[in-house]
Amino acid sequence: IDGEGRLWSWGSEEEDEVLDKRPGLLGHGDGRALQLKVPTRLLGGEHVVSVAAASDFSLALSADGSVWSWGAGMRSVRGSATLGHGDDVSNQRRPKKIEALAGHRIV
Repeated sequence: IDGEGRLWSWGSEEEDEVLDKRPGLLGHGDGRALQLKVPTRLLGGEHVVSVAAASDFSLALSADGSVWSWGAGMRSVRGSATLGHGDDVSNQRRPKKIEALAGHRIV
């Protein structure tokens, strides 16, 4: 997160059989091999105030209280996780707003 609240990501997304090939860990993917050698902006016009990253998913909190998630939606080895999108356990290759949290105060 830069001083203006813009979120950036970079690096490479490796193929992973368990995580359904390329699950979108960088938040820019469409399922193809991805390598970002320079910081690339995520969440266009959103002012981001906090971000959390794990080994297979990430979360971002925007200034208006919206929570966004992306990455692996289901781990066949450790069970399933939905990234906060209800019954949708698919991988999120781009940030997706968690609608179930809309209207709640998230800090």
